[in-house]
Amino acid sequence: MGGVRYVWSVVNKNALRAGAVAAGTITMLLVSSPAFALTRDDGDDPGSGLSVAETLGLYVGLPLLAFAVIAGLVMLPSMGKRR
Repeated sequence: MGGVRYVWSVVNKNALRAGAVAAGTITMLLVSSPAFALTRDDGDDPGSGLSVAETLGLYVGLPLLAFAVIAGLVMLPSMGKRR
């Protein structure tokens, strides 16, 4: 009946592992800095920005259109069998 003794050691190992992961994540977030984004790299040639309409069309309209086309193609075979 000594099988219950390991429960505390497993809990402690999981707590230590979670603490180590959290500490590592926090350390990496603090060390990484967005300051390097201000300097340009060789060959960096950014284009002009997108307008609001282009952004909405690209990131909202296009996925909705793709969803509608795929949903229509999936429903098409079952629509022909109805009587």
